[in-house]
Amino acid sequence: MNQFKSFTGGALDTNAFFYELGGGNLLFDAPEGADERFAREKIDWLLLTHGHFDHVADAAKIQRRHGCKIAYHPDTAPMVTDAGFFRRHGFELEIEPFEADRLLEECDSCEVAGTRMQILHVPGHCPGSLCFLFPGEGILIGGDVLFRGGVGRWDLPGGDGTLLFEGIKKKIFSLPDETVVLPGHGPSTTVGFEKVHNPYVGK
Repeated sequence: MNQFKSFTGGALDTNAFFYELGGGNLLFDAPEGADERFAREKIDWLLLTHGHFDHVADAAKIQRRHGCKIAYHPDTAPMVTDAGFFRRHGFELEIEPFEADRLLEECDSCEVAGTRMQILHVPGHCPGSLCFLFPGEGILIGGDVLFRGGVGRWDLPGGDGTLLFEGIKKKIFSLPDETVVLPGHGPSTTVGFEKVHNPYVGK
């Protein structure tokens, strides 16, 4: 757990997580302010949980500063390669567009920067939502899928509550109870706590 450094930035208090590894360092998500916060760190890969603007605001800046590679799910591409995507969906904002060096799909064992992780595709909050599991550490980078006492909203374009709830129950609640979830917003939680106490998907 101590290997993960956290940062919270932007108007929506979005979390980013930096994971320092021997083969290359990973940054998960890029909220506003993340570029400055991790300016002195070496970032080899920026992995995006999904394409919502609060999670990708600093992505292009980070890539420019560090020369890092960016990876995300194919369904994220329309949101981040087109500067006007969010404006066309009613949000008065634009992001600096960027493209993936690698497209990620769900897999049981995927190697990035010399380390292996499991990638879970759990859409419903957003098309292409990914969670990154490190079984050896018992840690799940959860994005906006599951929060402490909550779940990601499903009323935005591409949202689907039924799909989100099913994905959480099938793919996340099947993990060991002690698995720590590092979410896109708010404090960390555990799978076991949410299975019992979460009002949306718990018992």
